[in-house]
Amino acid sequence: MTGTDAPLVRAALPRGFADRDQADIAAAEAMMAKIREVYALYGFEAVETPFVETTEALGKFLPDQDRPNEGVFSFKDDDEWLSLRYDLTAPLARYVAENYEKLPKPYRSYRAGWVFRNEKPGPGRFRQFMQFDADTVGAASPAADAEICMMAADVMEAVGIMRGDYVIKVNNRKVLDGVMEAIGLGGEANAGRRLTVLRAIDKLDRLGPEGVRALLGAGRKDESGDFTRGAGLETSSMEHILKLIDWTGFRDEQIAIGTVYPADPVVYNSSNAKRQARKNLDNPDIFYYLESNFGSNNLAWEGIKELWSIADLVKAAGYGPDRIRIDPSVVRGLEYYTGPVFEAELTFETPGEDGRPIRFGSVGGGGRYDGLVARFRAEPVPATGFSIGVSRLLAALRAINSPIVAAAEAPGPVVVLALDRDPESMANYQRLVASLRGAGVAAELYLGSAGMNAQLKYADRRRSRVAVIQGSNERNAPGGPQVTIRDLKLGAELAKATKDRADYLELRQRAQFLAPEAELIERVREVLARK
Repeated sequence: MTGTDAPLVRAALPRGFADRDQADIAAAEAMMAKIREVYALYGFEAVETPFVETTEALGKFLPDQDRPNEGVFSFKDDDEWLSLRYDLTAPLARYVAENYEKLPKPYRSYRAGWVFRNEKPGPGRFRQFMQFDADTVGAASPAADAEICMMAADVMEAVGIMRGDYVIKVNNRKVLDGVMEAIGLGGEANAGRRLTVLRAIDKLDRLGPEGVRALLGAGRKDESGDFTRGAGLETSSMEHILKLIDWTGFRDEQIAIGTVYPADPVVYNSSNAKRQARKNLDNPDIFYYLESNFGSNNLAWEGIKELWSIADLVKAAGYGPDRIRIDPSVVRGLEYYTGPVFEAELTFETPGEDGRPIRFGSVGGGGRYDGLVARFRAEPVPATGFSIGVSRLLAALRAINSPIVAAAEAPGPVVVLALDRDPESMANYQRLVASLRGAGVAAELYLGSAGMNAQLKYADRRRSRVAVIQGSNERNAPGGPQVTIRDLKLGAELAKATKDRADYLELRQRAQFLAPEAELIERVREVLARK
């Protein structure tokens, strides 16, 4: 109980949210600095929009009688509904429309920030997460889409993902829209069912073909027992869609007729075989499949031609299918995409907590959204962009021990111990700390009430490399004030060091030594420079 006998408040995060410590923040900022360098290299400039937008401006979710629909965090401000942004693209569309006359066109920008989803949380699935986007607004050419894909590939390598360990997969929503049109899901009246279909397809990598089949039909019950209502498609319609997205069965047909040499045995409906098949098929094989199966629909054919243009452009720039590849299984779950869509997938495996191999899969995606800005203006405004999931990409970099992440884990400040707490001594300690800060050395004075050993443990917890000790003996030394400088890293190594006495004494002398107070800055810098 507190002094007022009020019950204690439970210290717990709400579900789907996470705290970040200093190491997490430093690693994310180091990674984002690399991403920012690539975006700037391509001529993109920074812009920032607020967390909150009008629900009408976000567009995808509109208020009902009580509150906006599930998926977005919203509240009412007087008579107007406001929402936390669910991505960075919809706010950009509002920003461009509001500042259209003064912005250069095409307008190339990047932005990073938190986004919020009012969805069921789960392992690795949060309600608040950070994205880092880059978009080109005002360019209708497939060259703009190709450039986004090339930039995404360059970002993967800039942050330390080796070539061969990632791929940028490209598809076109017009192909899928053409298929849905052919099975009777065209038109505004079927917009809701189309969105359900898109969300189902977007779960292919996670749920597999049978899971998607269930969501295209009556629905699916997950491991927790929750039931997700499906799109209610007939069997023939489901098969038509699965023929597009679960396209690796095509490779089995080609093996059977001898047009593709099987580098490895392929067992249809095996997820590993499907991944291998996708890896081995070249873009020409995929285009043959798309044209022969879906090219008769005008909208799908338009999408296939745009994919050809993108494939030719990236190939001319030196990006082969090992880096950027056409993949008909990519759809992206958001409704506003109107053309090419992209996904950055990590293809390597790392051991999980239980020792079994895991794949990080998608760490980013995007596409063309020609109708989003046009919602605010009486003219079409083409746009295309890409979004990186910061937390997911950072987790992947940690899994491969990326030097970018390791270098970001900087040591803590120099800690000046407070052994004497009378006003004169505390003023002297503050003077030592101020001299270090004045020389550009991060430093702090211990302000707690513990003794010397506890203060040294505190410095260890701060990941400090150096502790500065000055008691009355050092302060009143015959030759003038002195300080004891302790190398905490070397001291920790000393505890496990060799039993050879000569080596031990040498290490001890380096781990802790006396120095004139006048040489404090110089000697501290010497220790900080040690590896």
